[in-house]
Amino acid sequence: MMANERQLTVNGHAVRVMEGGVNPAAPPVVFFAGVGGLPGWVPFLDHLAETRRVLVPSLPGFPGAPAFRHLDSPLDWIVHTVETLEGLEEAPVDLVGSSVGGALAAEVAALAGGLVNRLVLIAPFGCFDPDAPGADIWAQPPSPDAIPNLVCENAENWNAAWAMPEDADPLDWQVMRTRAMEAAARLLFPFGDTGVLARLHRVTQPTLLLRGANDRVLPAASNERFADAITGPVRSATIDGAGHLPELDAPEDLARRIHAFLSDQEPR
Repeated sequence: MMANERQLTVNGHAVRVMEGGVNPAAPPVVFFAGVGGLPGWVPFLDHLAETRRVLVPSLPGFPGAPAFRHLDSPLDWIVHTVETLEGLEEAPVDLVGSSVGGALAAEVAALAGGLVNRLVLIAPFGCFDPDAPGADIWAQPPSPDAIPNLVCENAENWNAAWAMPEDADPLDWQVMRTRAMEAAARLLFPFGDTGVLARLHRVTQPTLLLRGANDRVLPAASNERFADAITGPVRSATIDGAGHLPELDAPEDLARRIHAFLSDQEPR
């Protein structure tokens, strides 16, 4: 599927918005990407867009939104994300957030709930348990394979999403990848704990919590803590054959489960 791209200005900073879907009149689903962001449209978004219109705004520092150093605190990040959703002028939306994007999606649902109809969180960052700390994504070996092997069950799925276009400058491409990791660190370093557990009681929207069965970044207990703290109805599920980023490892299965949840059905 060919996706359209446009620019949104959020408090003076450019944000890329990718958009696709076979039914332009359908209510939108907004997706906030996980670790590293998305340099372009990926198969998961094709599957998600089979029946819904899908909007993918870039998070600060991720591909499509290079500016992030003006955000000095988690509150700054949350306000930027709220203003991004407001700028889309589509609210209320069904909001899907993965990993880093899940941390911000949960905050938006808690603090600006009128923007969110239903919420899907895929292995969200945001809480930290010293007894089950998970992996430190910022303390990996200086190898190009370290992050792909950590966040995906199959590193080739990361490599496919990050395949460099023939007309891209290799240095610029590497800078984009490095900047995305730096931006995530600015929000989450050192422990990935935003204090969101203290606010999740404000999440009253129906919520689907998902994680890859082979997530090597966050332990299953992290999703369980989210589920216990959310006030609204919660469904939880595990995606087989997937690591921390099921949208790359198991795109069709992940989209199928999200479609079923958003249509208030059990997945087949």
